[in-house]
Amino acid sequence: MNPGAFLDRDGTINIDPGYVASPDQLEFVPGAIEAILDLNRHGYLVAVITNQSGVARGFHSEADVKAFHAEMSRQLDLAGARIDRFYYCPHHEDGTVVRYAISCNCRKPGADLYRKAISDLDLDPKRCIAVGDKPGDIIPAIEFGAVGVLIVPPERVDQPAPDESPFRRAVDLRAAVEQLLA
Repeated sequence: MNPGAFLDRDGTINIDPGYVASPDQLEFVPGAIEAILDLNRHGYLVAVITNQSGVARGFHSEADVKAFHAEMSRQLDLAGARIDRFYYCPHHEDGTVVRYAISCNCRKPGADLYRKAISDLDLDPKRCIAVGDKPGDIIPAIEFGAVGVLIVPPERVDQPAPDESPFRRAVDLRAAVEQLLA
């Protein structure tokens, strides 16, 4: 079984202006490409697990989400880095697009996309890490046995946060990966 990294997308890998889906909106968080490259070099299979409720809300389509992921992959490839699989939830119970306006267990903090990644990539959850900018991004992975790192703003990284106690903390993906690989 393989080691793996479960990474949130918006706010963790790329800048999140809100409901981003167009490839021309892709802007990597500083250091994110290098962090993914480090994970690749250390033998981690990288799975992006992302909620994309913009589909349910009618802001964009699943094809837009896939095009955004293709552009992300293309740019990472130019740097020698890769994401092994993208998993996304297009649902939201408050959506306006009927077929996506459902409550589901693939939407984080639901665990279905993590289960799928574990199965598809033959991951050993106890040899996995999870990084995200919200507790719900990493709680499912921790429940499977992974180590989780919560990205917090620099001004909060050293402050106690009892509600975030199961998480390590870092200011960005690069710092999280450096911490986990140390």
